[in-house]
Amino acid sequence: MKSRKRTQLYAPSAEQLGLFPAISGNAVNGVGERGKRPPTKIFWGRPEELIHSELQAYIGRKFYSHPLLGATIRGEGEWGRGPEALNPVAAEKTQAPPQKTAAALKAFALAHEADLVGIVRYDPLWTFEGSDPILEEWIVVLGVAMDYDALSEAPAEPAAHEVLIQYNRGARAAKALSNWIHARGYPSTPHKGPQAGRVLLIPAALACGFGELGKHGSIINRQFGSSLRLAAVTIELPLVADEPDHFGADDFCTRCRVCVDACPPDAISEVKDWVRGEKKWFVDFDKCIPYFNETYGCAICIAACPWSVSGRAPRLAEKWGRRSTRPSAD
Repeated sequence: MKSRKRTQLYAPSAEQLGLFPAISGNAVNGVGERGKRPPTKIFWGRPEELIHSELQAYIGRKFYSHPLLGATIRGEGEWGRGPEALNPVAAEKTQAPPQKTAAALKAFALAHEADLVGIVRYDPLWTFEGSDPILEEWIVVLGVAMDYDALSEAPAEPAAHEVLIQYNRGARAAKALSNWIHARGYPSTPHKGPQAGRVLLIPAALACGFGELGKHGSIINRQFGSSLRLAAVTIELPLVADEPDHFGADDFCTRCRVCVDACPPDAISEVKDWVRGEKKWFVDFDKCIPYFNETYGCAICIAACPWSVSGRAPRLAEKWGRRSTRPSAD
């Protein structure tokens, strides 16, 4: 594993600094806000939706003009993103007990490119401000694991390529699951990255048992660590909800500073703060995004995370799970 200790702080270029609007990205994200509200789009949206559209345009030009990354993000050739149009909803509904339907749904998703599947009732607070409301009752979150050897090259090109490959796999998995649901006579909507759609997926993934939020602002999963990407399907189909999964990752992050020390722009906070009504770990957008832009998405923090190393997360989850359930001394 590469050493990730930074040797000096990154300084943004004058060009990048000139692209920032007057409002801080941290304010857009709701850092310091104690009241709950929906998230506001800040990146990977339509330019007219974004205050920071010039910063997005900067990296967009780099991605789409790059021969390999541009072809991948467009889903060309072997990096396809699934069918452009979904199958129609069947006229007749397939009736089954919710528990049986949930089990069949998960089995299908796991057999069609997903590595993780979780189900939870949809919370309107997960819908981006200004987006059309999500009308379906349930969200099924899909996780796709990344190849750690490629991820460990971050911030070099192989890591950026791996991220895009897995976003494409997540898109295919979401569309396949939507078609499976349509065949049973129920409507559904796939949600996939890297472009921001209508749904902020991390809160939904945490709610349905994918793991805990890490200090680096990404999920830590008990099987794959931070080496995964998300997609989802919202559906109107009788199901049963999964539960959140707590196994000590938050406690681990409180004591760990590997990602903090590895981050070239020093964007990862060592303490939690209020973010749209929830006290949690967060990443300083204004510090992060210039380096993110100059390195095709960076990913150093999730590559450096001790939980991401192949095969390590299950052992850490077992160890820190025991610590988190140990009774405290009086």
